[in-house]
Formats: sequence, structure tokens, C-alpha cells
Amino acid sequence: MTSTNTPKHRAHSPRRTHRGLAAGATALMAVGLGGGVAGADPVQSSQPPSQPEIDRMIRDGVRTAHDTAQAQVPLLPQQFQEQARQGIDALTEAVAPGLLQPAPAPAPAPAPAPAPEPAPRPEPCPASARACVDIDGQRTWLQEGGQVSYGPVQISSGSPGPDTETPRGSFRVTYKVRDEISREFNNAPMPYAVYFTYNGHAFHEGNPNVPSAGCIHLSHDAAVTFFDSLQPGDEVFI
Repeated sequence: MTSTNTPKHRAHSPRRTHRGLAAGATALMAVGLGGGVAGADPVQSSQPPSQPEIDRMIRDGVRTAHDTAQAQVPLLPQQFQEQARQGIDALTEAVAPGLLQPAPAPAPAPAPAPAPEPAPRPEPCPASARACVDIDGQRTWLQEGGQVSYGPVQISSGSPGPDTETPRGSFRVTYKVRDEISREFNNAPMPYAVYFTYNGHAFHEGNPNVPSAGCIHLSHDAAVTFFDSLQPGDEVFI
């Protein structure tokens, strides 16, 4: 009796399909690697390429093959795409270690240098004053809008006593005389005099190491600056 045996086919296995697709993606990457490296542009030189140039060509080819293979992943069934991407990356890392590492973030731009702090205004002196005198500290300075614009510089003020002591308080510049003399003191020179009372008290050039009879002695440079800067009506605080 003749038997007719129909050949039996093995049932389709999703697991084998899964492995096959992943292997196919990896094989695609492997083929791309070979083609990418082989297709790298040769160095146009009469000298053989150096090792760094060879390394660069290899890595450029691997990168091209990697990108080409990854671009084909969406053609696979969706459930296999992630494994294919991982396989391509793993093979790339094995051939060219570190190639897929993200480029380091650029260094942040240096912060701009802070603006210089304004010169501190010695106290006490109101912001409205144009000229300030510190009798106790034997110094004076000019300011604009409450900010120091000149000084502080050394001064000498009047000697202690009711007739020679420099008055304290808030005053106004009354008038200026460039080549002034003191008629009270035998025509003693008082260059660059800037008066701030009607009783003869003024800023003027004089020895800042010698007490005055009530005026404010300034060095030559300071006296010129005060004379040029102060105008009648400006506030003087002592």
C-alpha cells in the first residue's frame, strides 16, 4: 500500500521573525560600515596618509554608515525599531568607540565685568552739596548728584578760637576772585579764592599743612579745580 505523506511545515515563530529582523538591521549596518569606510574620500597627497588622517577617514565612514542605517529603521515593523536602533548604535560603538557620545556643551561666555562702583561719598555731607569739607578729617571734596567727582584732598582750616575757627554748616558760594589778596593780613596772596560767606571765608590756594585764620587752604591743583568747578549759588557744606 502506497502511502502519500504530505510534508509538514514548521509553524511561523514571531520570536524567530524578531531575531531575524534585528539581525538584518545589524547586518545592514555592518555592510554600511564596510561601504562607508571604503567610500571615504582618499587624501589627495603624494605622501601616504598619516595615522590621524586614517583614523579620521574611518570614523567619518562609520558615522556615515551609522546615519544611513538609522535612516532605514523606520522601514521595519514598529515593534522592532527600538531594538534595531540599539543594535546599530552598539555596533557603531564597537567599531568606533566614543563616536556617538554627545559633543561637549560649549563653555559659557564669560560674564561681563561689573561696572566699577562709584566712589563712596564721605559722610556726613548732603547730596545737594557741591563742595564738602570735613574739618575733623582735614579734607574736602567735590560732588555731583551725591557722587564724589573730585577728591577728597588734604586741607587746613582755621585755628581753634572764636576769631579764627572755620564756621560749620551749610553755605552758598557768593563770588570768586582769581588773584585775590587779604587786606586784613598785609595783602597776603589768596589765589583762586572762592568765597562762601560774606565774612571773608573762602577756599583758596595756601599751605595745607599750616592752619589758616578761617579759610580753607588748598594745594595749587586743588585750588584751581575748586575755582573752575564751583559757581555762585553752589552749596558748600562744612
